[in-house]
Amino acid sequence: MRWTAEHQALRESVHTFVDREINPYADQWEEEGIFPAHQVFKAAGKQGLLGITKPEAYGGSGLDFSFTVVMAEALARSKSSGVALAIGVQTDMCTPALSVYGSEELKRDFLAPSVAGDLVGCIGVSEAGGGSDVAALKTYARRVGDDYVINGHKMWITNGVQADWMCALVNTSEGQPHRNKSLIIIPMDTKGVQVEKKLDKMGMRASDTAVIHFDEVKVPQRFLIGEREGEGFKQQMSQFQDERLWGAANAVAIMEEALRMTVEYAQQRYTFGQPLIANQVIQHRLAELSTEVQALKALTYRAVELHMELGGMDMSVVRLASMAKLKAGRLSRELLDVCVQFHGGMGYVTESLINRLYRDVRVISIGGGADEVMLGLIAKQEGFVPLRKERHS
Repeated sequence: MRWTAEHQALRESVHTFVDREINPYADQWEEEGIFPAHQVFKAAGKQGLLGITKPEAYGGSGLDFSFTVVMAEALARSKSSGVALAIGVQTDMCTPALSVYGSEELKRDFLAPSVAGDLVGCIGVSEAGGGSDVAALKTYARRVGDDYVINGHKMWITNGVQADWMCALVNTSEGQPHRNKSLIIIPMDTKGVQVEKKLDKMGMRASDTAVIHFDEVKVPQRFLIGEREGEGFKQQMSQFQDERLWGAANAVAIMEEALRMTVEYAQQRYTFGQPLIANQVIQHRLAELSTEVQALKALTYRAVELHMELGGMDMSVVRLASMAKLKAGRLSRELLDVCVQFHGGMGYVTESLINRLYRDVRVISIGGGADEVMLGLIAKQEGFVPLRKERHS
């Protein structure tokens, strides 16, 4: 990856936004378990941060995916990873498919106001019986006249309490699991949409996460993303690559920040007459982890380069994005555990930022496809899965 003056300008702009609009209120929002999404998103929209890669015709900047990486990294400056995640959902998890496959009408009514920060979006894929197993979801949309009537539920929905609309993956036929799904826009104020509750989480606490039910929810068939039904699984798989690369880039920057904080603490904290950092065992452990982080950064950047060259559906992109996502989850857990350990008692109290990061990063191995799913995808791409034998009569 080659960073230009334009990339650096974006990084500085995001840092300014975080310092002004998030960090002064982060502790309060973490304690309350929610942040004012419409207020924060509107501020981000005014600064041009919600549509970096979206078409200029809908208020975006029309830049390439490398600028998404810069923003994901810069958001790690936030003292609330939950708010950073919520912004990532808006920019790179619920809007990519709408931007690429949506009709002009849908992009005008939902994408443009989301880029401006006037609407808050969410992505509705996971269900209680099918989180990472996307093919197992049960929510169904049946055609009635010119409408879809939707029944089912979605779970673990980031931004779900405050969202104005959802990009929902639902079944639209009884066909094969990978060919019977569609992405449909559901306005959250539609009759029959019920936000059952806000979930209480161990981390990402400022980010509202909801359980949502659909009871005979009626939306126009023109709210289908794409020209025909049955394309939703493919569209969502492409959208997942944006999400996973955003997550990996953000995780790398969080880990770099955690290392910086830990080194600073170890330089200032004295034990037995010398700073903690003077202990060789601490030096070597941090050196090892720093090396791992830089290796992950290189992998993430390579995946991003392929994404820009080949697109999100290319299998080489899926392969490397899955690897980056897997490594980001596992390494962040290992690294933050060490950072908490080297902070000692201060690392164990919830008021410390390092403790907050420790709790926040745990979701990286779960959301957007659990580690086990990433391993399955990687094994398949590497050719480790045995080929199916043809049956002979």
